Amino acid sequence: MATSVFLLTCFLLVLGLNVVNGQPLVPALYLFGDSIVDVGNNNYLETLIKANFPPYGRDFINHEATGRFCNGKLATDFTGENLGFTDYPKPYLSNKAKTTKNMLLGANFASAGSGYYEATAKIYTTLSLSKQLALYKDYQNRLVVILGKVNASATINGSIHFLSDGSSDFVQNYYINPLLYKKYTPDQFSDILIQSYVNFVKVMFSPRTLLLSDCISATAIPGPNLNLLVLDIYQPLLDLVTKPIDNGFFEARKACCGSGLIETSFLCNAKSPGTCANASEYVFWDGFHPTEAANKVLSNDLLVSGLNLI
Repeated sequence: MATSVFLLTCFLLVLGLNVVNGQPLVPALYLFGDSIVDVGNNNYLETLIKANFPPYGRDFINHEATGRFCNGKLATDFTGENLGFTDYPKPYLSNKAKTTKNMLLGANFASAGSGYYEATAKIYTTLSLSKQLALYKDYQNRLVVILGKVNASATINGSIHFLSDGSSDFVQNYYINPLLYKKYTPDQFSDILIQSYVNFVKVMFSPRTLLLSDCISATAIPGPNLNLLVLDIYQPLLDLVTKPIDNGFFEARKACCGSGLIETSFLCNAKSPGTCANASEYVFWDGFHPTEAANKVLSNDLLVSGLNLI
């Protein structure tokens, strides 16, 4: 049986390979997590955490604000291109995601404002990991109808799964929530998040090959027969922040949108004063998320390190 590759990240993790005969190297892509990989699921939720309006998406295809928290492509968009895909998995809450063509491409279940901690998503009325898993099971059932059980299983088992989560648990919950920071130290809260991550893996997978970032200790992974690749996801971003000029950027201390200090989601809008004209000079697009240009650099750096480890 084909082996599914599961990419677990605190920020992002990229696996890139050469394309053979114009065909993607894996059947499909499945994405879970928060705003780092959300491509529009929050558009269909009653939440303030959205990015489906200008200036978001101003450098994306057709200048469309899809719900990506970026001026253009996400790092995982570049990952898909590196793998040979010519289109991107659709947000699963959209009707477009349910067409046969797009179902075969994979699906995106990520939701900005979610986290490993179940209550984080509840605060912002977004999709918790448990709800994302429920949508994934619905996807699997639909795929069986399209392909049959054997072919659907082969597609899922041979595909790549991404998980990018954890930032919102701290930035949008722990550090502003006295019910948490007075009860738990950062290390104690991290342990809670790790356990949630472990439970996510247990629910989703029987033992398979996993690729993960170093934000989670390899010893935390449950089950036997797991081959682990630990990639450094912090140094490439730190290099961009501390040495922007060396990496082709002009500004790393503030973001492109508005004042560049706190604007994100609805605070980064078409009327935000001072939004930069050329986002490719900036490491950060809004107060939390990298620009397309930074995502491209990060994707390429992690691609190289990933291939060396592989």
